[in-house]
Amino acid sequence: MKFLFSKKMWQLLKKIFLVVFIIHVGWFLFFVFTNFSDAVAVKDVKWQFLAALIAVALFAIIYFIRLRKIKAVKNTAWYLWNIFFTGYILFFFYFLLGYIFNPPITTTQAASLLQGYGLSRDYVSYSDMGPNIKLAVIASEDQLFPDHDGFDLKAIKLAMKYNKRHPGKPQRGGSTISQQTAKNIFLFQGGGFIRKGPEVFFTFTIETGWSKRLILERYLNIAEMGPGIFGVQAAAKKYFNKNARDLTMAEAAQIAACLPNPKKYSVKPLSKYVAGRYDNIMRQMNNLQGDPDVQEIIR
Repeated sequence: MKFLFSKKMWQLLKKIFLVVFIIHVGWFLFFVFTNFSDAVAVKDVKWQFLAALIAVALFAIIYFIRLRKIKAVKNTAWYLWNIFFTGYILFFFYFLLGYIFNPPITTTQAASLLQGYGLSRDYVSYSDMGPNIKLAVIASEDQLFPDHDGFDLKAIKLAMKYNKRHPGKPQRGGSTISQQTAKNIFLFQGGGFIRKGPEVFFTFTIETGWSKRLILERYLNIAEMGPGIFGVQAAAKKYFNKNARDLTMAEAAQIAACLPNPKKYSVKPLSKYVAGRYDNIMRQMNNLQGDPDVQEIIR
């Protein structure tokens, strides 16, 4: 009886989540096709999604007309769909738990352990982070964070133009704090479009369901800020022997300056890159600290 009850509950859960999934994906596709008007700015991601959608639709039509009559194909399709759909349900619950908890471990943190860098972290509450590190990260990584819907298409377009003109130099990125948070919590580093496609979906999801303050809190707790050092509290302790809430503007700017490549650009000793970028971050912090939208988020 217990097994039957559990099976019935699982079937009911799947029916509920099928409705959630259809609404979620439909809303996401509407967002993509109404907001990504400049396809070039996002590597034609809108048209890549459209191509994928058409491919799925064509396969579904062929499957229901002919392929489902083949038992082996039908069984394979059933197993693949259940694996995918179970993954979606798990993702959705993980997303909901993100309202309350920081992730137990991320793929980047696990990779740090496997690569021998260790794992130094100390999750802290938003109020225990202090305003300076929040301001420094916004000034460094995403100055339009309070205003955008998860994507800064202008920044992506500028980064693409720069990378095309300077193929031999370190590549610039146009990812927002929201995109980096989605990538760090739900995905992995690298991977090209295999990662970028889901990253757009997960970014849309957290921007829709989480507040800006919560997104920034999660990012500041899980971002790598040195080899094996994750989160602002661990970074503050490692580099300045103090709590994150006590960081000065200058100290916060130095930590934020290493974020593009924390394994390469060191805070202690201060690398040439961090020293050069730190001055620019300080200027941007001074420009942004009077912005009411920024103040609303960092206080």
